[in-house]
Amino acid sequence: MAGHNKWSKVKHIKGVVDAKRGRAFSKLSHEIAIATKEGGKDPDLNPRLRHAIAAAKNQNMPNDNIQRAIKKGAGEIEGVSYDEITYEGYAAGGIAMLVETATDNKNRTAAAIRSAFNKHNGSMGNAGSVAYLFDRRGEIQVPLAEASEDQMLDVALEAGADDASMDADGEVHVLLTAHENLAAVAENVRQAGLEVASQKLIYVPKTSVAIEDSSTAAKVLRLYEALDDEDDTVNVFSNFDIADDVMAQINL
Repeated sequence: MAGHNKWSKVKHIKGVVDAKRGRAFSKLSHEIAIATKEGGKDPDLNPRLRHAIAAAKNQNMPNDNIQRAIKKGAGEIEGVSYDEITYEGYAAGGIAMLVETATDNKNRTAAAIRSAFNKHNGSMGNAGSVAYLFDRRGEIQVPLAEASEDQMLDVALEAGADDASMDADGEVHVLLTAHENLAAVAENVRQAGLEVASQKLIYVPKTSVAIEDSSTAAKVLRLYEALDDEDDTVNVFSNFDIADDVMAQINL
């Protein structure tokens, strides 16, 4: 269970792109709305909503915006209904892309995602075209200061996690669970006296694809950035792996 997991390296590379711009309030609002629609508007009874609100507050999102997003998700604002839709496709070099969106206009979102693929050397696929390359998992993050690596491993085993590792940035412990066990394992971690900084469902690539030339790597990262910049995008997952020496040659 120990060590750095493959997905943490992918996230670390993608973080280089993310750090250039920060998260838009619209993405946080979408997550709050979908979490509310899925589990109700009481954060005490809805872990996904509780963590979505915490993430929004960490980004200094005004409380009025948070409450409006909750009302949208609860169906309390007339004419607004959010749906969660996942789009699939390929980047340059056959790299797989999964794009999670939350939208009140499916046609607008589909057109925007398709346009991003077309403009950045990618191609949008049909449902199921790349999803089979990923596993749906639960991810729990625990601040590094909460426990040593050995202590975290012990807690993870007792809590029912499938895997525990350190994030590529060395800032948090990352626990992976079966998707259906996410809430239960997170609660067990809390019962063990540790802070849960984040809990969410993610897609983990079954295998990573190495990109060995900077030109292809740049195309993949530009597509990732374009997809993630779309207003309706919540998350983008991919299976690329870019070595540090190749990453150093990229000028985005």
